Parts: sequence; structure tokens; C-alpha cells
Amino acid sequence: MKLMALILDVDGTLAETETTHLKAVNGAFESMDLSWRWSRSLYRELLATAGGRARILRFLIENCPGENREALEDLAVRLHAEKDRRYRASLEAGEIRLRPGAERLIGEARSAGLALAVATATGRKNFEMLLRHAGGPESSEWFDVVCTGGDAARHKPAPDIYLQVLAKLGLPAGACVAIEDSNLGVASAQGAGLPVVVTESSFTTGEDFVGAIAVLSDLGEPDQTMKVLRGTAFGKRLVDIELLRRWHQEATK
Repeated sequence: MKLMALILDVDGTLAETETTHLKAVNGAFESMDLSWRWSRSLYRELLATAGGRARILRFLIENCPGENREALEDLAVRLHAEKDRRYRASLEAGEIRLRPGAERLIGEARSAGLALAVATATGRKNFEMLLRHAGGPESSEWFDVVCTGGDAARHKPAPDIYLQVLAKLGLPAGACVAIEDSNLGVASAQGAGLPVVVTESSFTTGEDFVGAIAVLSDLGEPDQTMKVLRGTAFGKRLVDIELLRRWHQEATK
């Protein structure tokens, strides 16, 4: 089957956003006079729960034993809203850029006639702001299908978000390749039948990424070549359409 579409995750894959999310959630705690602060190591553990509000609620439940569940859910909603406000301010300030090779590969995929889609647990407004501030004026036209956190009943590692994307693309899983940065994302894509390439992010370094076609440092640029951490890139120094097609052929034969 021919490769017809590329599906990308956002946080950690399209852009290295998690450090900014972490700063924003700690700012939200501070703004509400709460003494909690998340370290990088704790945040990495909490990333096993996809979705910002769900992650905050998990933390509150674990750290407020005996507290009324409804009160914790309300606090999680308020904290998440404040976290998002702070995160968006960082986007507007230009603190986040796309990861190496992301914009280049998107342009090559569009030129090659591949469909492009997004499958992410992040909110739609955050995604749209990320594109506007990190991707530039034409980025709103990059993707044929966008499925965000509110579009699926279950977050990753469940396959729901990828199944939604495939349904909207009107394509079988075997005609697509997913690009992810975490075990959660790999499990989600594979659960929907998709072959997956991983670009390791700063918060997923060292995860096992079982079943991924290849694990890379990033997508690479002509002057900033990628590191192949697992698998083979067939001598390539960056991810291009030819390499994606070769990986796809190997994964689906």
C-alpha cells in the first residue's frame, strides 16, 4: 500500500512545549497561593497521564487524600484555566519554536501530495496559537485534519484520537505513518494500526518506544543532522519523504 498521509503529535513532537507547560502549571499553583511546585522529574512521571486537566486532577487526588472529589475537580478546572492562560502568554511572547525539521518536512509532504493531520491531547486553542506564533502565517493551511483533546472520548494511550483522524482522512491505517515522541503516543498510534516513528523529546528521553520503526533525536535539518538512536535511516541524515516511504514500505510489507 502506498504512503498517503503523515500524522503528527504536537507537544514534544511538533514543538518542545513541555518545559513551558511545566512553568505555567507552577505559576498557576503560585497564583492561587498553593504550596505545590512540580519538579521536572515529577512532571515527567505525571506525563503518563495525557491531557493537562486530567494530569492536574490526578496530582490533586494523589496529594489530597480524603478530599471531596467534586471540590478537587473544580480546583483542577481552575488551575488548568490559569495554566493555559500563562502558557498562551508564553506563546505570544515567542518562547516556543518548532522542533528541528518539522516545518521542512511538513512543506515537503505537502509538495509531495501527502495528506497531513494532527492527533494530540492538547486543546484546540493552544494548538492554533502554537501554529500562529511558532509556525507563521501560512501554518493554518498545513493540516488537512486536526483532532485535539476534546475530540476523542479517551486520551492516549487509547487509540481513539488516531481512529478519529483516520476516519476524517478517509484512509486506512496502512496508508499512513505517525510521528510521536512518547510511549503513550506510540501505544495510541499502534493501537489504531499505524506504523510509528519517534523523535525523542526532552521529557521522554530513555523511554523504550517498543514497536517504533525508528527512534531519532529529531527530524533533522541540512545543517543540523539527526541522530539515529534506534533502527536505521538507510544512510539518511534527515527525515525526508523518500525515507518515510522506505520506512512505510518496510513496516507494511
